[in-house]
Order: sequence, then C-alpha cells, then structure tokens
Amino acid sequence: MRASVGLMQGNEACARGAIVAGCRFYAGYPITPSSEIAEELARLLPQVGGKFIQMEDEIGAMGACIGASLGGVKSMTATSGPGFSLKQENLGYAIYTEVPCVVVNVMRGGPSTGLPTSPAQSDVMQARWGTHGDHPMIALAPASVREVHDCTIRAFNLAERLRTPVILLYDEVIGHMREKVELTDPSQVAIVERPKPTCPPEVYLPYKAGEDDVPPFVRFGEGYRYHVTGLAHDERGFPTQNPRVVEAHQRRLHRKVERHRDEIAAYETFMLEDAEVAVFAYGITARSARAAVRTARSEGLRAGLLRPISLWPFLDLEVGKLAQQVKAIVVAEMNLGQMIYEVERAAQGRARVAAYQKASGEPIHPEEILAALQEVR
Repeated sequence: MRASVGLMQGNEACARGAIVAGCRFYAGYPITPSSEIAEELARLLPQVGGKFIQMEDEIGAMGACIGASLGGVKSMTATSGPGFSLKQENLGYAIYTEVPCVVVNVMRGGPSTGLPTSPAQSDVMQARWGTHGDHPMIALAPASVREVHDCTIRAFNLAERLRTPVILLYDEVIGHMREKVELTDPSQVAIVERPKPTCPPEVYLPYKAGEDDVPPFVRFGEGYRYHVTGLAHDERGFPTQNPRVVEAHQRRLHRKVERHRDEIAAYETFMLEDAEVAVFAYGITARSARAAVRTARSEGLRAGLLRPISLWPFLDLEVGKLAQQVKAIVVAEMNLGQMIYEVERAAQGRARVAAYQKASGEPIHPEEILAALQEVR
C-alpha cells in the first residue's frame, strides 16, 4: 500500500520519516538550513505523544538526545556545520557509551559562519572523524526528498540495531528543494527496536555483547542497574585502565559496524554496465552527474555513475570493483577534496582518479561534470 502526499520539502520529509521510525524526542537549536526539521517536529511530536524541546545551544541539544535515548525513547537532533562542530564531544560520548540516536547535518558553506543559505558537501570528513579518538561511524547521504524520508527511517533502524549514533548528511539544496513524493504507508514500513536483555537483572552486564557484538539495551527505570561513563569501561560499565579490556572494547565497537557492513552499505549505479569512465558523486551533485552521464552517452562517451547512499563506512569494495572496470573515475564534490582521497585509496591505482571540486556555494552543474568526463576519456 502506498500513500501519496504530494509536494514535500526535504527537511519536512526528514521530520516525517523520523515520526514513522518511532522518534518521540527531539532536542535542537535553530540553525539554517536545518530549521524546518525542528519546526515540523515541534508540530508533529505532540500529536503522537512525543516531546520537543528547544535547547540553549547545540551542546545541550546533543546531551538531551543522549539522555532521552537512555530513558528508552528514540531521539534525534538536527543542525548544520557550526552546530555540528559543537555536538562533537557529546557525539563521541554517545559512540563510546553505545547510545542510539540520529544526528542530522544539513550542510552549508563554511568554515565558521560561512554561507548559511548556500549548499556545500564539506562536512563529509567531519562526519567521519569530527569527534576525537578511534571510533566507528555510520553516515547516510540521500539525494532526493523521498530518499531523505527513507534514509531517516533507515538511520533510526541502524542506530537501534547497532546501538550507535547515525548521521544523516545532506546538503542545503536537498533540504530546501520540494518534490512530488509518494511515500510507503507507515504501517508497511519495517521498524527496528533496540535489542533487549533476556537475563535477569542480577546478572545483567550492560556492555557484554553476544555474537553480533551488540550488547542488549535496558532503559533507565526498568529494574536493571548499570553505570554509564565516557571513561574507558568494562562490561559492567565501570571505568578501567586495564589495557586488555580497553583494547577489546575499542575493537568491538569497530567490529559491530564492520561485521554489519552489508546491512549498512547502500548505493546506486547508473549506466555502469559497459562504462569506460565513471563519476563518483553523492547528494545534489549526483543529480547533476546523472544528467552529465546521459549527455555523455548521447555524444558517444560510455560514462556511468556510482552514487553512494551510505558514505560511512566507505564503499571500499564497490569502488575497488569499479576501478577494475573503468579507466578513470571523476570524483565530483562541493568541497576542495574530501571523498576523493577515499576513492583513490580504494582504487589502488587500478584506474585514474580525477577531481571536479567546487566551493563557491553554488551546486555543480551537469556541463561541468561532462567536461571533466571528456577530459579523462
């Protein structure tokens, strides 16, 4: 069953997707170009028994989401570049304490205040490495209004399934554009809930994981007592400096994401079957790339597109396979070089990797990508 909802904005689709996924708590601070998410959830959450709170700053918003999630409520916050920077310390806390939540970053031009109303794709590496220390990260990058809705649901499902924060990363154009969308009926959408313990409270260890490396989760107030700390901790949740325990914990955090890579990885290919050159692009840039590929084909150039929907973990295997097929890959990004280095690493010299980069606050146009493809043919 499908339910047509007509014209919808990207940020509105994010808010509606969050409601479908079971989000019942939002804490945030207004910031362009993500503010419509907060505005929409301020209206929708009370209708489903949820809570909306505007915090004093972005730091507090991230902390409130962590607290709500520990209380058993699916939680989300949304921001843009400067606010995303402020969230990083608490984001690291959520990763280390394995608290599921969703963080939306609608990217704009930077650094600093930068270009509040203009698009960019310059927070890609911050999404991966913004908080300090070794840590895994999941980040999704939708390229349409419908995909924003679906990726929001998927972000919650992955966060709950793997007990980790998940980042939804899209640019200002995707956030503010309006498209006609047709959404799946909410009753038909698969929703994931965080794993629960099957043992009695007296033997419960909050950070003891099973074969999937994901420990069961108990919300506060359910009769299970446990300790939560950002310090290195053992399976009981208490601080430790035992090197063996610390190392095992760090490796498990990474392993629980790595071993579910196939569940996380998502991408789209376009005309790659016989391609001799390819574009690697995501978000709004991928839409320009698709148009450039069509034009290239009409001019006799066998071009194709690999569009990552999951940016992190990186699509090493898929890019490596592509590099074996084509002679050149053009990485088109609205930044001065971030994903290109990941593509080069995965390609391992098997194909030429070229860049088309733009950091003017304007989207990359199809003819610009077409020219880059013609140059590497």
